[in-house]
Amino acid sequence: MKARVLIRPKEGILDPQGKAVERALPALGFDGVSHVRVGRLVELEAEDGADLEALCEKLLANPLIEDYEILSTGSESG
Repeated sequence: MKARVLIRPKEGILDPQGKAVERALPALGFDGVSHVRVGRLVELEAEDGADLEALCEKLLANPLIEDYEILSTGSESG
């Protein structure tokens, strides 16, 4: 199974990278953009998709400060 895991800071958690991007946008001509949150995307292939929750909880995300979303992208054969 191919999957993508989207990891973002939880609402209410300080996101300094997101704030830096948000502050830079007006200087680049992008006005009216707010609430920028920067996360990361992990793409992987797993034999057993049932283990993905545990993988996220134990390794990929810090559940105290981050939310994650598992997005299935299909099977291994393309």
